[in-house]
Amino acid sequence: MIAAAHRLDNHDSILNALPHPVVSIAASGMIVDGNAAAEAFFQASIAVLRRHMLRELVPFGSPLLALVDQVRERHAPVNEYKVDLGTPRNGHERIVDIYVAPLAERPGDVVVMLQERTIADKMDRQLTHRGAARSVTALAAMLAHEIKNPLSGIRGAAQLLETSVDDQDRTLTRLICDEADRIVKLVDRMEVFSDERPVEREPVNIHVVLEHVKKLSQSGFARHIRFVEEYDPSLPPVFGNRDQLIQVFLNLVKNAAEAIGEQATDGEILLSTAFRPGVRLTMPGSSSRVGLPLEVCVRDNGPGVPDDLVPHLFDPFVTTKSSGTGLGLALVAKIVGDHGGIVECDSQPRKTVFRILLPMARASQTDANGRKPL
Repeated sequence: MIAAAHRLDNHDSILNALPHPVVSIAASGMIVDGNAAAEAFFQASIAVLRRHMLRELVPFGSPLLALVDQVRERHAPVNEYKVDLGTPRNGHERIVDIYVAPLAERPGDVVVMLQERTIADKMDRQLTHRGAARSVTALAAMLAHEIKNPLSGIRGAAQLLETSVDDQDRTLTRLICDEADRIVKLVDRMEVFSDERPVEREPVNIHVVLEHVKKLSQSGFARHIRFVEEYDPSLPPVFGNRDQLIQVFLNLVKNAAEAIGEQATDGEILLSTAFRPGVRLTMPGSSSRVGLPLEVCVRDNGPGVPDDLVPHLFDPFVTTKSSGTGLGLALVAKIVGDHGGIVECDSQPRKTVFRILLPMARASQTDANGRKPL
């Protein structure tokens, strides 16, 4: 009896150690059991889940229900990839891979395991952003040589003409100079991508960075917006470059302020930090798995990003602003990627969240002078 209880405890411990939601379903469709990850996924305790049928927890007509029926008929496991199990109860969109298998000792019962695609898709998107950044790097180098130099000659010629033409033609020469200046500024912004020099990194207190960004924003473009902070005071430092991190979050806050608009009377930007253990990824150029437990979010209550634009938001030259260059968020993705982190965007009307996951500084990572986190 004691041995059986011990085996049962071991069974529960193993299930709860799994990071993926696992539930067993009776022949009647009722949920029989599940692990801690399933409780988190469905946002309900096991006691509550056991009072529900599976079809009550997933979208109407979900492929998951058909897969369960298929497993019962064939008595063999089946898989399905990239299925949306999002409902108003558990979130806007929940893309998962589904694994369903029969339980041999209980005919008609099946076990379902869900693997959220979030992390895998984050990595895919991050690699895409890095590839796009490399394309801009090559383009910037070409533009600097092939366009920037001739433009200085064109601008000089236009200035010489300006001294010897009438007022009507002077307007045209002024236009030539203004457009030449605008193109040079665009090329200058793109040249940031081609700066491959190694940057000095040290343990940085991310809250000091966020407070600095907030102070800059409130004294300028975001003076009409209310800021809210939800910080985890015990957050360890990130190993990074303070100036680049300021640039990242200043870009995100400026983007949020522009989305809210100058006419808004209830504009609000939420800055939050949290420690999220368990996220470990193999980054390009490294064989070891890197933990990304530091989560920093910038949330605004603006109108949101169009759904068709979200997957391409960090690509160069993609923008929703009529006067924007589309390089601000691309630069954010490049800097975050260079820090070994991940950036993503979840957008709904009045709730757009830019979420950044960063690695924390290890005890052995100090600057040349052995200084403490800034």
